[in-house]
Amino acid sequence: MYRFLRTPRWWGINVFVLLAIPFCVFMGTWQLGKFEDRVDSHREAEQRPDPATQRTEPLDSLLPVDKETSGRVAQASGRYGEQFLVPDRALDGRSGSYVLTLLKTDGGKALPVVRGWLPAGAAAPAPPSGEVTVSGALQASENPGTKGVSTAGGLPAGQLGMISAAALVNVVPDDVYDAWITLVDSPAGLTPVPASAAAGTSLDMKAFQNLGYTAEWFVFAGFVLFMWFRLVRREAEASRDAALGL
Repeated sequence: MYRFLRTPRWWGINVFVLLAIPFCVFMGTWQLGKFEDRVDSHREAEQRPDPATQRTEPLDSLLPVDKETSGRVAQASGRYGEQFLVPDRALDGRSGSYVLTLLKTDGGKALPVVRGWLPAGAAAPAPPSGEVTVSGALQASENPGTKGVSTAGGLPAGQLGMISAAALVNVVPDDVYDAWITLVDSPAGLTPVPASAAAGTSLDMKAFQNLGYTAEWFVFAGFVLFMWFRLVRREAEASRDAALGL
């Protein structure tokens, strides 16, 4: 009754099943590993010490920004230059702006420095003049998918929707670091902006998508096996009926 399993048609079906099930299990395991990596990265990010208690390191030694260097305290020296407001940034449930000032470093490149958060309607304090040394938590350049970033055009002069070298390249003449820092200690009138978690370390929807994909791949593996048994059973019943002359 099961001799049909040796026909060319069923050889093809069997080979497909034998390849499909391990592939689905492999993909499900891979997606589960991606989710576990995000959980581990999130746990490590939460256990990192407060920036105010970390050892200060030279800026260039921490570049480029990655999961390991994001949030570390970087130090740079230079003179403050142009200043911008980054509007529509919330802090502790209040709406306001980041005060971003470019620091022209001794190396010639400009470093975006978020000196603090300013309540809506308040005037931003002028940056100090002369040579300064600043310390702040290192952050990667923002992108359109970063929380709080405004992608709407038409901002007034002196405002930026996104903190990144790409947003500043056509605004200032100097080369700009592909990174920025948020000061650990803000001047009077400004509130320090806490460092954000590095990309890929938070338990956001993308992380839980990996968990959802894990379940989907294991369901696919079970579905392939179920359909194989169903087809075998139907073919066996048809062979039996044919042998009985039905």
